[in-house]
Amino acid sequence: MNLPPYATLGQRVWHYSFKVICALIFFFLIAPILVIIPLSFNAENFFTFTPGMLAFEADAYSLKHYEDFFTNPNWQQALRNSVQIAPVATVLSVSLGTLAAIGLSQPHVPFRRAIMAILISPMIVPLIISAAGMYFFYSRIGLQGTYVGVVLAHAALGIPFVIITVTATLVGFDQSLTRASASLGADPVRTFFKVQMPLILPGVISGGLFAFITSFDEVVVVLFVGSAGQKTLPWQMFTGLREQISPTILAVATLLVVISIALLTMVEVLRRRSERLRGLSPG
Repeated sequence: MNLPPYATLGQRVWHYSFKVICALIFFFLIAPILVIIPLSFNAENFFTFTPGMLAFEADAYSLKHYEDFFTNPNWQQALRNSVQIAPVATVLSVSLGTLAAIGLSQPHVPFRRAIMAILISPMIVPLIISAAGMYFFYSRIGLQGTYVGVVLAHAALGIPFVIITVTATLVGFDQSLTRASASLGADPVRTFFKVQMPLILPGVISGGLFAFITSFDEVVVVLFVGSAGQKTLPWQMFTGLREQISPTILAVATLLVVISIALLTMVEVLRRRSERLRGLSPG
Protein backbone atom coordinates (compact mmCIF):
# COMPACT_ATOMS: atom_id res chain seq x y z
CA MET A 1 0.00 0.00 0.00
CA ASN A 2 1.47 3.34 -1.11
CA LEU A 3 1.29 6.50 0.92
CA PRO A 4 -0.85 9.34 -0.44
CA PRO A 5 1.08 12.45 -1.51
CA TYR A 6 -0.47 14.50 1.32
CA ALA A 7 0.82 12.19 4.09
CA THR A 8 2.52 13.98 6.96
CA LEU A 9 6.08 13.35 8.10
CA GLY A 10 4.85 11.35 11.10
CA GLN A 11 2.67 9.18 8.89
CA ARG A 12 5.59 8.50 6.55
CA VAL A 13 7.89 7.60 9.44
CA TRP A 14 5.29 5.21 10.89
CA HIS A 15 4.60 3.70 7.46
CA TYR A 16 8.22 2.76 6.82
CA SER A 17 8.86 1.82 10.46
CA PHE A 18 5.90 -0.56 10.31
CA LYS A 19 7.34 -2.19 7.19
CA VAL A 20 10.72 -2.64 8.90
CA ILE A 21 9.06 -4.12 12.00
CA CYS A 22 7.06 -6.57 9.86
CA ALA A 23 10.20 -7.56 7.95
CA LEU A 24 12.08 -8.22 11.21
CA ILE A 25 9.22 -10.32 12.59
CA PHE A 26 9.04 -12.27 9.34
CA PHE A 27 12.80 -12.89 9.44
CA PHE A 28 12.60 -13.99 13.08
CA LEU A 29 9.90 -16.54 12.18
CA ILE A 30 11.37 -17.83 8.94
CA ALA A 31 15.12 -17.90 9.78
CA PRO A 32 15.05 -21.17 11.81
CA ILE A 33 13.30 -22.87 8.89
CA LEU A 34 15.70 -21.54 6.27
CA VAL A 35 18.77 -22.60 8.26
CA ILE A 36 17.95 -26.31 8.18
CA ILE A 37 17.67 -26.46 4.38
CA PRO A 38 21.37 -25.95 3.54
CA LEU A 39 22.38 -27.98 6.61
CA SER A 40 20.50 -30.97 5.21
CA PHE A 41 23.04 -31.08 2.35
CA ASN A 42 26.02 -31.24 4.72
CA ALA A 43 28.54 -33.88 3.65
CA GLU A 44 29.55 -34.38 7.28
CA ASN A 45 27.48 -35.77 10.14
CA PHE A 46 27.22 -32.39 11.83
CA PHE A 47 24.37 -30.07 12.74
CA THR A 48 26.51 -26.98 12.03
CA PHE A 49 27.96 -25.31 8.96
CA THR A 50 31.42 -26.62 8.16
CA PRO A 51 34.19 -24.35 6.80
CA GLY A 52 33.77 -26.03 3.41
CA MET A 53 30.07 -25.20 3.33
CA LEU A 54 30.73 -21.59 4.22
CA ALA A 55 33.31 -21.47 1.41
CA PHE A 56 30.77 -23.05 -0.98
CA GLU A 57 33.05 -25.98 -1.80
CA ALA A 58 31.30 -28.62 -3.91
CA ASP A 59 32.63 -31.58 -1.91
CA ALA A 60 31.24 -30.07 1.31
CA TYR A 61 27.70 -30.74 0.10
CA SER A 62 26.10 -34.14 -0.32
CA LEU A 63 22.76 -35.91 -0.70
CA LYS A 64 23.75 -38.76 1.62
CA HIS A 65 21.26 -37.76 4.34
CA TYR A 66 18.42 -37.87 1.81
CA GLU A 67 19.72 -41.23 0.60
CA ASP A 68 19.69 -42.48 4.18
CA PHE A 69 16.08 -41.41 4.57
CA PHE A 70 14.96 -43.30 1.46
CA THR A 71 16.98 -46.44 2.26
CA ASN A 72 16.79 -46.69 6.07
CA PRO A 73 14.01 -49.14 7.06
CA ASN A 74 13.19 -47.21 10.25
CA TRP A 75 12.54 -44.00 8.36
CA GLN A 76 10.60 -45.78 5.63
CA GLN A 77 8.38 -47.55 8.16
CA ALA A 78 7.68 -44.22 9.86
CA LEU A 79 6.82 -42.69 6.47
CA ARG A 80 4.45 -45.56 5.68
CA ASN A 81 2.72 -45.11 9.03
CA SER A 82 2.24 -41.39 8.40
CA VAL A 83 0.91 -42.02 4.91
CA GLN A 84 -1.51 -44.64 6.26
CA ILE A 85 -2.77 -42.46 9.12
CA ALA A 86 -2.94 -38.91 7.73
CA PRO A 87 -5.23 -39.49 4.68
CA VAL A 88 -7.77 -41.52 6.67
CA ALA A 89 -7.79 -38.93 9.47
CA THR A 90 -8.23 -36.21 6.84
CA VAL A 91 -11.24 -37.94 5.27
CA LEU A 92 -12.88 -38.26 8.68
CA SER A 93 -12.11 -34.64 9.54
CA VAL A 94 -13.50 -33.35 6.24
CA SER A 95 -16.66 -35.47 6.43
CA LEU A 96 -17.55 -34.64 10.02
CA GLY A 97 -16.31 -31.06 9.92
CA THR A 98 -18.22 -30.19 6.74
CA LEU A 99 -21.47 -31.62 8.09
CA ALA A 100 -20.98 -29.80 11.39
CA ALA A 101 -20.28 -26.49 9.63
CA ILE A 102 -23.37 -26.79 7.44
CA GLY A 103 -25.52 -27.66 10.44
CA LEU A 104 -24.17 -24.81 12.55
CA SER A 105 -24.74 -22.35 9.70
CA GLN A 106 -28.50 -22.81 10.09
CA PRO A 107 -29.99 -20.01 12.23
CA HIS A 108 -32.56 -22.29 13.91
CA VAL A 109 -29.95 -24.56 15.55
CA PRO A 110 -30.03 -23.98 19.34
CA PHE A 111 -26.83 -23.20 21.27
CA ARG A 112 -24.85 -22.71 18.06
CA ARG A 113 -22.12 -20.66 19.70
CA ALA A 114 -21.64 -23.15 22.54
CA ILE A 115 -21.47 -26.09 20.14
CA MET A 116 -19.02 -24.23 17.91
CA ALA A 117 -16.80 -23.45 20.90
CA ILE A 118 -16.75 -27.12 21.90
CA LEU A 119 -15.97 -28.33 18.38
CA ILE A 120 -13.03 -25.95 17.87
CA SER A 121 -11.69 -26.43 21.41
CA PRO A 122 -8.87 -28.77 20.21
CA MET A 123 -7.31 -25.67 18.62
CA ILE A 124 -7.49 -23.73 21.89
CA VAL A 125 -6.75 -26.32 24.58
CA PRO A 126 -3.00 -27.01 24.99
CA LEU A 127 -2.09 -30.09 23.01
CA ILE A 128 -0.53 -31.86 25.98
CA ILE A 129 -3.85 -31.66 27.84
CA SER A 130 -5.76 -33.06 24.86
CA ALA A 131 -3.20 -35.84 24.51
CA ALA A 132 -3.40 -36.78 28.19
CA GLY A 133 -7.20 -36.78 28.07
CA MET A 134 -7.21 -39.00 24.98
CA TYR A 135 -4.76 -41.37 26.63
CA PHE A 136 -6.98 -41.94 29.69
CA PHE A 137 -10.15 -42.15 27.60
CA TYR A 138 -8.69 -44.57 25.05
CA SER A 139 -7.23 -46.72 27.84
CA ARG A 140 -10.75 -47.30 29.18
CA ILE A 141 -12.36 -48.19 25.86
CA GLY A 142 -9.49 -50.30 24.47
CA LEU A 143 -8.25 -47.97 21.70
CA GLN A 144 -4.92 -47.15 23.35
CA GLY A 145 -2.03 -48.13 21.08
CA THR A 146 -4.22 -49.02 18.09
CA TYR A 147 -4.33 -47.71 14.54
CA VAL A 148 -7.98 -46.71 14.92
CA GLY A 149 -7.19 -44.76 18.08
CA VAL A 150 -4.43 -42.73 16.38
CA VAL A 151 -6.65 -42.01 13.36
CA LEU A 152 -9.54 -40.84 15.54
CA ALA A 153 -7.21 -38.67 17.62
CA HIS A 154 -5.79 -36.99 14.51
CA ALA A 155 -9.28 -36.57 13.08
CA ALA A 156 -10.37 -34.79 16.25
CA LEU A 157 -7.45 -32.37 15.84
CA GLY A 158 -8.29 -31.70 12.19
CA ILE A 159 -12.04 -31.14 12.52
CA PRO A 160 -11.72 -27.55 13.87
CA PHE A 161 -9.76 -26.47 10.78
CA VAL A 162 -12.43 -27.89 8.48
CA ILE A 163 -15.25 -26.26 10.46
CA ILE A 164 -13.59 -22.84 10.37
CA THR A 165 -12.78 -22.87 6.64
CA VAL A 166 -16.16 -24.26 5.58
CA THR A 167 -18.01 -21.84 7.87
CA ALA A 168 -16.09 -18.95 6.31
CA THR A 169 -17.11 -20.19 2.86
CA LEU A 170 -20.75 -20.51 3.90
CA VAL A 171 -20.85 -16.83 4.93
CA GLY A 172 -21.37 -15.80 1.32
CA PHE A 173 -23.60 -18.74 0.42
CA ASP A 174 -27.06 -17.82 -0.86
CA GLN A 175 -29.53 -20.02 1.01
CA SER A 176 -32.20 -19.28 -1.59
CA LEU A 177 -30.34 -21.68 -3.90
CA THR A 178 -31.14 -24.63 -1.62
CA ARG A 179 -34.77 -23.55 -1.39
CA ALA A 180 -34.94 -23.28 -5.18
CA SER A 181 -33.47 -26.76 -5.50
CA ALA A 182 -36.04 -28.16 -3.05
CA SER A 183 -38.88 -26.43 -4.91
CA LEU A 184 -37.75 -28.20 -8.08
CA GLY A 185 -38.08 -31.58 -6.40
CA ALA A 186 -34.49 -32.30 -5.35
CA ASP A 187 -34.02 -34.15 -2.06
CA PRO A 188 -31.55 -32.80 0.58
CA VAL A 189 -28.77 -35.20 -0.47
CA ARG A 190 -29.01 -34.22 -4.14
CA THR A 191 -29.20 -30.55 -3.19
CA PHE A 192 -26.06 -30.90 -1.11
CA PHE A 193 -23.96 -32.53 -3.84
CA LYS A 194 -25.35 -30.55 -6.80
CA VAL A 195 -25.82 -27.08 -5.26
CA GLN A 196 -23.95 -26.62 -1.99
CA MET A 197 -20.84 -28.72 -2.50
CA PRO A 198 -19.64 -27.08 -5.77
CA LEU A 199 -19.80 -23.64 -4.12
CA ILE A 200 -18.20 -24.57 -0.80
CA LEU A 201 -15.69 -27.00 -2.33
CA PRO A 202 -12.72 -24.57 -2.06
CA GLY A 203 -13.36 -24.22 1.68
CA VAL A 204 -13.73 -27.98 2.10
CA ILE A 205 -10.46 -28.67 0.27
CA SER A 206 -8.67 -25.94 2.23
CA GLY A 207 -9.87 -27.42 5.51
CA GLY A 208 -8.82 -30.86 4.34
CA LEU A 209 -5.32 -29.64 3.53
CA PHE A 210 -4.99 -28.04 6.96
CA ALA A 211 -6.26 -31.25 8.57
CA PHE A 212 -3.75 -33.30 6.56
CA ILE A 213 -0.85 -31.06 7.56
CA THR A 214 -1.94 -31.22 11.19
CA SER A 215 -2.08 -35.01 11.14
CA PHE A 216 1.13 -35.47 9.17
CA ASP A 217 3.14 -33.14 11.44
CA GLU A 218 1.59 -34.10 14.80
CA VAL A 219 3.83 -35.77 17.39
CA VAL A 220 2.51 -35.09 20.90
CA VAL A 221 -0.81 -36.95 20.62
CA VAL A 222 0.69 -39.96 18.86
CA LEU A 223 3.25 -40.28 21.65
CA PHE A 224 0.36 -40.67 24.10
CA VAL A 225 -2.17 -42.75 22.16
CA GLY A 226 0.08 -44.64 19.74
CA SER A 227 2.38 -47.61 20.11
CA ALA A 228 5.70 -48.59 18.55
CA GLY A 229 3.77 -49.97 15.60
CA GLN A 230 2.28 -46.53 14.87
CA LYS A 231 5.56 -44.60 14.99
CA THR A 232 4.97 -41.75 12.53
CA LEU A 233 7.52 -39.57 10.78
CA PRO A 234 7.49 -36.75 13.39
CA TRP A 235 7.75 -39.39 16.14
CA GLN A 236 10.81 -40.88 14.41
CA MET A 237 12.33 -37.39 14.18
CA PHE A 238 11.67 -36.80 17.87
CA THR A 239 13.27 -40.15 18.73
CA GLY A 240 16.25 -39.34 16.52
CA LEU A 241 16.83 -36.05 18.32
CA ARG A 242 16.75 -37.75 21.72
CA GLU A 243 18.74 -40.90 20.99
CA GLN A 244 21.01 -40.80 17.95
CA ILE A 245 21.21 -37.16 16.73
CA SER A 246 21.12 -38.21 13.08
CA PRO A 247 21.50 -35.46 10.46
CA THR A 248 18.90 -37.35 8.43
CA ILE A 249 16.43 -35.43 10.58
CA LEU A 250 17.44 -32.27 8.72
CA ALA A 251 16.71 -33.90 5.36
CA VAL A 252 13.30 -35.07 6.57
CA ALA A 253 12.55 -31.63 8.00
CA THR A 254 13.42 -30.04 4.64
CA LEU A 255 11.08 -32.41 2.82
CA LEU A 256 8.28 -31.62 5.28
CA VAL A 257 8.85 -27.88 4.78
CA VAL A 258 8.62 -28.28 1.00
CA ILE A 259 5.41 -30.34 1.31
CA SER A 260 3.88 -27.81 3.71
CA ILE A 261 4.72 -24.89 1.43
CA ALA A 262 3.16 -26.69 -1.54
CA LEU A 263 -0.02 -27.46 0.40
CA LEU A 264 -0.31 -23.93 1.80
CA THR A 265 0.18 -22.51 -1.69
CA MET A 266 -2.71 -24.69 -2.83
CA VAL A 267 -4.79 -23.39 0.09
CA GLU A 268 -4.14 -19.80 -0.97
CA VAL A 269 -5.09 -20.56 -4.58
CA LEU A 270 -8.32 -22.16 -3.42
CA ARG A 271 -9.06 -19.22 -1.10
CA ARG A 272 -8.77 -16.76 -3.97
CA ARG A 273 -10.90 -18.97 -6.19
CA SER A 274 -13.54 -19.12 -3.48
CA GLU A 275 -13.57 -15.33 -3.20
CA ARG A 276 -14.00 -15.00 -6.95
CA LEU A 277 -16.89 -17.47 -6.93
CA ARG A 278 -18.61 -15.49 -4.16
CA GLY A 279 -17.93 -12.18 -5.87
CA LEU A 280 -15.68 -10.87 -3.10
CA SER A 281 -12.74 -10.17 -5.41
CA PRO A 282 -12.37 -9.36 -9.11
CA GLY A 283 -11.74 -12.25 -11.46
